[in-house]
Amino acid sequence: MNKPVIAGIAALLLHVLLIFGTPGPVAALEHHKSISVNIDGLPVSFDTQPAIRDGRTMVPFRALAEALNVNVTWDAATQTVRAKFDNTYIKLQIGNPRAYRNNLAVTLDVPPAISGGRTLIPLRFFSESFGCKVKWDNTAYEINITSPPKTMAVIGFYALGDSETSSWRDLFTRNYPDTSEGNTGALSGLALGWYSLDEQGNLLTQSKTGWQRPEGWEKVLQVAGRYRLNSEMMVHLTDKDSTIYNLLNNRTAVTGAVNAIKKEAMLYHGVNLDFEGLGWRDDDDKLITVKNNFSQFVTLLANELKKDNHNLTLTLHAPNSAYQGYDYQALGKQADRIIIMAYDYGTKPEPVDLVVEAVERARSVVPSEKLVLGISIPSETPESLLIKIGIAKRYNLNGIALWRLGLLTDEMWKIIKQSSTPRTVLNVNSLDSKN
Repeated sequence: MNKPVIAGIAALLLHVLLIFGTPGPVAALEHHKSISVNIDGLPVSFDTQPAIRDGRTMVPFRALAEALNVNVTWDAATQTVRAKFDNTYIKLQIGNPRAYRNNLAVTLDVPPAISGGRTLIPLRFFSESFGCKVKWDNTAYEINITSPPKTMAVIGFYALGDSETSSWRDLFTRNYPDTSEGNTGALSGLALGWYSLDEQGNLLTQSKTGWQRPEGWEKVLQVAGRYRLNSEMMVHLTDKDSTIYNLLNNRTAVTGAVNAIKKEAMLYHGVNLDFEGLGWRDDDDKLITVKNNFSQFVTLLANELKKDNHNLTLTLHAPNSAYQGYDYQALGKQADRIIIMAYDYGTKPEPVDLVVEAVERARSVVPSEKLVLGISIPSETPESLLIKIGIAKRYNLNGIALWRLGLLTDEMWKIIKQSSTPRTVLNVNSLDSKN
């Protein structure tokens, strides 16, 4: 874990309250105006309002620990708190100024105490132990905590742009065909938006929706392999004019599409299926048919891809979108991961409450480790991007997916690099080694 960089002023005085339902000595609290606490820009809700003790800010910790995915246990007999995150382990005891971090003794400024059945521990010790950065905003009376970088999948959508929005230049920070490491170290893989289908099941490299496989596409794959980036062939199709509906209702077309995708997938590490617009304005009977047909198509494709050890990613409209033609539970059983397109809600930046709702609804039927939060870069600012990444971290998702390369600013790349460590999920090989 990275060593924390703790703010050098009032943040050093902050403390955290660890919640447990055990009785104990009462600590005197000085009540000041309301204090808010944010982690990665997201507010933390507490059952007890933060307060001041001996000039130190105290906040309930159970919600804080859960928001940071820190595992905590309480030993009532010895009044001992134990917390673990990654390779860091801490132990504190009520009334004892000596704490332990990975079995090394640390003297605390203020010993843990109990107030109203809640256990209080120093925020400085907690922050240093688990790699958090802490800032105190005296004007807003606000505590802002930045969690350490999380290892996760970071997927970049790579699609045809122009001289101003070039995916190549954004990724390699050079004009085609020159390359450098550029921003490749911030990503784990690429979803290459080069393919579509017609309703007869033919695989297209030039589509009506503008998805095209560019000249020199082989070089993109070769260079991606050189920089150890996974590559997924992305098949994009919209249900405009009922194209997807007609395709999925034609068994011959379905078989042809599955076989064509499987054959082309030999050039890649996996497939990313992006069928958009399903279920909009469909009545109950047709909606059921749409959901079942798409789930059956995904099952057929997943089974064929598994024979060649290829993974399948689905890029889906969010569960709380207008497009209800996706059975997340059924699809989650077949796909290796699902990218939730939690955007296009109508406002910019995308509303946090709706993004959180989308994630929570998806997590209710699909394991978190299979879910990836899709982020629409044109809808976000650097500040709101940090919050969206924070949602993925708080809900322990598999990672994030960025629509799209060519649209990120330098400040956004900085946020991504500071907030995440890219994890390679698929087997990495260059194009040459796959042929």
